[in-house]
Amino acid sequence: MAKKINIAIDGYSSSGKSSLAKAIAKEYDMKYIDTGAMYRSITYFLLENSVDSFNFETSNDKINELIKNCNIEYSYDVESSMSKTILNGKMCDDEIRKKSVSEFVSIVSKSKKIRDFMIKKQKQIAFDKNVVMDGRDIGTVVIKNAELKFFVYADLYVRAKRRFKQQNDESQTLDDIIENLKFRDNHDSQRLNSPLKKAKDSIVINNTNINFEELKRQVFTIIKKNCFENHN
Repeated sequence: MAKKINIAIDGYSSSGKSSLAKAIAKEYDMKYIDTGAMYRSITYFLLENSVDSFNFETSNDKINELIKNCNIEYSYDVESSMSKTILNGKMCDDEIRKKSVSEFVSIVSKSKKIRDFMIKKQKQIAFDKNVVMDGRDIGTVVIKNAELKFFVYADLYVRAKRRFKQQNDESQTLDDIIENLKFRDNHDSQRLNSPLKKAKDSIVINNTNINFEELKRQVFTIIKKNCFENHN
């Protein structure tokens, strides 16, 4: 892409926003950042250091000390379609997709301390532009000045079936995933700190009844119209 821009993609869990962001990064030679993986990484880190997921709010002092020594890096190779989430020097992509992390990540992401820590990192990544970033608060908080914003929506049951097919943890049933997504949707949209909501200038994409090729076609058309035709 000749003109360096940032693209923000927000949406509910398993709505297709990460797959879409990866496709945009590959098509337009942009840097892809999966903020969900970053939050999963810090969740995994806290669990590994015995932070009680059932009494998270009582662990503030311990969390303060832990995040001082938490280094999270994320990279995605568009050619190999491989992501690398590196936590304190070690790759953790398999570990962060486990059920224990999925059940705790929404609780962790509600914490103002955690969100402030992560948002600062994400803003630094996006500073030089040419970034496509997906998450829950990208267009409303992290890169509010993004040149293009999308909000991706899909029906709960459709999202659950997609997550079920992609899961690495075979212990999860479809019903487990449906309940987990309901829980995460509620936490993400109701939390006080950076709740999931559509930015006023976002373009809404309903991904319920279309396949991925159609999703890409719609979004690529919008990108071309907004980022090429308007800057000739």
